[in-house]
Amino acid sequence: MEKVVIAIDSFKGCMSSLEAGLAIKDGIKEFCDEVVVIPIADGGEGSVEAMKDALGAKFTHIYTFDPLLRKVKASYAFNENLAIMEMASSCGLALLKDEEKNPNKTSTYGLGIMIKDAIKKGIREFIIGIGGSATNDAGSGMLEALGFEFFDNDGKKLKMCGESLSKVSFISSKNSLSELNECKFNIACDVINPLYGTNGAAYVYARQKGADDDMIKFLDNSLKNFADITYKFNGSDFSNLQGAGAAGGLGFGFVSFLKAKLMPGFDIISNAVNLEKYIKDSNLVITGEGRIDFQSTMGKTPTKVASIAKKYSKKVIAFGGAISDDVKGLNDVIDAYFCIQQGAICLKEAMRKEVAMKNLKNISNQVMRLLV
Repeated sequence: MEKVVIAIDSFKGCMSSLEAGLAIKDGIKEFCDEVVVIPIADGGEGSVEAMKDALGAKFTHIYTFDPLLRKVKASYAFNENLAIMEMASSCGLALLKDEEKNPNKTSTYGLGIMIKDAIKKGIREFIIGIGGSATNDAGSGMLEALGFEFFDNDGKKLKMCGESLSKVSFISSKNSLSELNECKFNIACDVINPLYGTNGAAYVYARQKGADDDMIKFLDNSLKNFADITYKFNGSDFSNLQGAGAAGGLGFGFVSFLKAKLMPGFDIISNAVNLEKYIKDSNLVITGEGRIDFQSTMGKTPTKVASIAKKYSKKVIAFGGAISDDVKGLNDVIDAYFCIQQGAICLKEAMRKEVAMKNLKNISNQVMRLLV
């Protein structure tokens, strides 16, 4: 085999995308002239690590603030040109106990501190995943950390959180970071909700963040007020843009104030690592993920990788740690898929990294023997 491209998602809780790819490479390299491992993800968990590995970036750790403005340690990846972040590392729902969840009080301020830290390092290009938020502040907390100021009817400067949006009557960018004009933000966003209304951020997502019916109605009205004031501030109205309601309106804040682009996570990551170029020049594409099931046929990473490959009539095989019975239709885009398990063992043992990597190496070796 001349050239094989491996673009496999992480096996959650077991192997990173890079580790899975290297295990396959180890299994097939004796049959190939060239094997290229491209860590890949869809913008969710593991995306920062996947892009870090693919782009030669490194992690940095900083102190910022959690959704309730308590000091927390967070990390992001960067190289000399680009920062790769997940908002959940500072503003995520997983950082709060159940009794602490309250989208009236939570803020994206911590994400703004992370962006500010990267800007101070000289970075001007950002890829940011915005899934898993605990917030409903339309990104106003983030903007506050970047120097934007929000005032009420009496001219009092507000500390931004979900409930503050109802009080905003004037916005100033006088003290915002001047470097923001040089920055480019690509936002990994896989939801299509508008900012407010019955399909908006509050009605669809606020309940899981701790809101009751009354709070949801209040937050929805607050988001509408913020959109109205934003229009008066800069003449933009992105409230109905698909994805404006992502992460409690953070999508709206990015687009309205920072001229960001909202894109599906896979598209951002695959573009950044030049996945299509590598696939076009390959003879075989190998993909997969921890569990291949009916969701795999609905646009998850393996089928998206395969869709690119099929543009160029490339053969595609996939490996999974488990394969469910409901994968009808998967062979429409993936030529063949295989479970890596080689015996009847318990889940805990199967998910041990060394076991999974050995199994992945072995099965890929055997499959390749059929292809050469």
